[in-house]
Amino acid sequence: MLAALIIILVVACDQLTKFWIAANFDMFQSRELIPGLFNLTYLTNRGAAFGFLNGEHGSWRHAFFVGVALVALVMMIFLLRQMQKEGKRFVVAIALIFGGAVGNLIDRLRLGAVVDFLDVYWQGHHWPAFNVADSAITVGVGLFLIVHLLQFRQGRN
Repeated sequence: MLAALIIILVVACDQLTKFWIAANFDMFQSRELIPGLFNLTYLTNRGAAFGFLNGEHGSWRHAFFVGVALVALVMMIFLLRQMQKEGKRFVVAIALIFGGAVGNLIDRLRLGAVVDFLDVYWQGHHWPAFNVADSAITVGVGLFLIVHLLQFRQGRN
């Protein structure tokens, strides 16, 4: 139940923010929110994380990313079932990753690309733009690794 709630919240927040950006920004339009640090910038990414394969053309790329996402989601369903025995922290971590993957998959199926809009930078050096789904995936992976590491250390003591 906890996993379902987290997944629904992540997908809803991700899709609502992307709809808001698309409704209120033109493509490539940027609005500075924190001078010298943070903008909202409407972009799309046909590739993977950090624009990997973004410049490649052809229908194979779309099929590849949709297929990889579907395989990952199936694997996470099995992992979620296994991790329920390990505790809520693992469930939260996997649910965050799952929700983020679903949010980006919806974009790929609906638009053929993922909407990105969070633009963090420092002195002209920009981090690749990202979105709520990407953030959930990153936090989920970080939480999973931290919980796993703590559990491993406790097992050794």
